[in-house]
Amino acid sequence: MKQLVIFDLDGTLLNTIDDLGNATNYALRSCGYPEHSLKAYPMMVGNGVSRLIERALPEDARSEENVTRLRRLFTEYYDVHCTDATVPYPGIPELLDELRTRGIAMAVASNKYQEATSKLVAHFFPEMPWVAVEGQKPDFPVKPDPSVVFGILAKHPTPKAQTLYIGDSGVDMETARRACIESVGVTWGFRPESELRAHYADHIVSDPDDIIDILGQASMTGI
Repeated sequence: MKQLVIFDLDGTLLNTIDDLGNATNYALRSCGYPEHSLKAYPMMVGNGVSRLIERALPEDARSEENVTRLRRLFTEYYDVHCTDATVPYPGIPELLDELRTRGIAMAVASNKYQEATSKLVAHFFPEMPWVAVEGQKPDFPVKPDPSVVFGILAKHPTPKAQTLYIGDSGVDMETARRACIESVGVTWGFRPESELRAHYADHIVSDPDDIIDILGQASMTGI
């Protein structure tokens, strides 16, 4: 039985894509750049806000100065509107309740900046006893660098073989692989199942209930 489950946030626990897209479009619009359909944003997110802004800008406008300027506008908007359209995915609240009932520790590891990560987790899952809620911090590497995972394990010491990492993207699967932790790719998020397979997900699930079955399985990492 696993002792600790580490969750990605966007695309795994919460469907945040409309609020992310609206905030990016606000920043683009404010600076006179063309906006994108909200349907385009699932393939832009996953590597932090700066990378999202860079991908959303026209190719000839992707300067460091522009990214910094639009990121500031994005943050101003998103801090106010980050819960407008965001919702937990179906079955996620029940999954978290089940993990809590079983005494399994839970943590969040996100590439979203720390302030927004903390706000969203507190807003949507206020009763959950998280052992760590980690977002992106200045001068700290983003996933797939595994430092965020190691930071969680430092706060809540747990053998790697007893830890499970759950996410919706190749970035998440690579993060788990680099940390030598068993991974679960979820198909209800922002990226296609093919991406999860291409990044060697140990398990792929299409329903939160399927995660319960994995918790009692022997570790596949051998770590």
